[in-house]
Amino acid sequence: MNQNKHLYWKPAAQALAAVATRVGLLAAALAILPLSARAQTDYPTRPLHLIVPYQVGGQVDTIARSVAEGLGKRLGQPVLVENKPGASGIIATNYVAKSAPDGYTLLLTLASPITANLVLFKKLPYDPRTELRPVSDIAKGTGVIVINSALPVRNIDELIAYARKEPGALRMGSWGPGSTPHLIQHYMNKTYGIDILNVPYKGELPIMTALLGGQIDVALASVFTLKQPLATGKIRALAVLGSKRISSLPNVPSMAESGYDDDAYRAIAPTTLLAPAQTPAHIVERLGREVSATVQSPEVRDRLLAMDLEPIGNLPDEALAEYQTYLPIILKLNADTGVTLD
Repeated sequence: MNQNKHLYWKPAAQALAAVATRVGLLAAALAILPLSARAQTDYPTRPLHLIVPYQVGGQVDTIARSVAEGLGKRLGQPVLVENKPGASGIIATNYVAKSAPDGYTLLLTLASPITANLVLFKKLPYDPRTELRPVSDIAKGTGVIVINSALPVRNIDELIAYARKEPGALRMGSWGPGSTPHLIQHYMNKTYGIDILNVPYKGELPIMTALLGGQIDVALASVFTLKQPLATGKIRALAVLGSKRISSLPNVPSMAESGYDDDAYRAIAPTTLLAPAQTPAHIVERLGREVSATVQSPEVRDRLLAMDLEPIGNLPDEALAEYQTYLPIILKLNADTGVTLD
């Protein structure tokens, strides 16, 4: 009996030993690979920081807060918006470019800090082509050239004629050196032989305050920022950038309709979400999917449409291809103006 019992348990003991060995090997493997397999499923484990190079209350800030709210719900972690305006977007962009590439510090910006600054600043402390990686294009909008209503002009032709007659008299607000309004002002000066002065501000809201108060005469602003000021009658819209009118301003012609179909008035880049370039691919891909779903959600999509923006929400490879398409166009436009800022 004892012999049979011993013979019965011997194979079982061997099997248990083999299982224990396999379990030990598996535990060892898991201990060796905590930053690969497990890290891919753990992200994110803490709040994300979304850096915006512009002041609170402007269009990009509003986009950022809409996306942050929806993205935070999808990721299960808060997405905190931090505004770091100033220095043509250099402060915010360099901050993100030099941040740890772990998916917890992201940049949401207009094109200038990742395009025009390459030409405008010889000593730029970052290179967006090598230090940042597009995650998703959020939306694309357009700008409207507006004036203080006290200025006796009704269209772009009359604006240029007035500037020729009164050189140096017109002041155009921009949201910092190298921004789209600044470049268009320089392009117009160079192309039409006029002298409109650039007056930099830290965002669209201060520009609108200055335009309403008569501290500046001309501005390029988003439709979102213009809605209330236009209703006062104190400012007048002359033309919309691009080739077509927009639904919220049906009586305002496009620049192309006004006879100005130059590339400078059609190079409209999206508002883009970016991460440090060395961020792991699985994090970039996860962010891209979640941002895309956030942008296409009815709540966020409706908010963007209400700002006269075209929702995009593409994936990382598509956002990178878009960036590589519009980057050389904007660089050429900047180079043609001859403007440098250092």
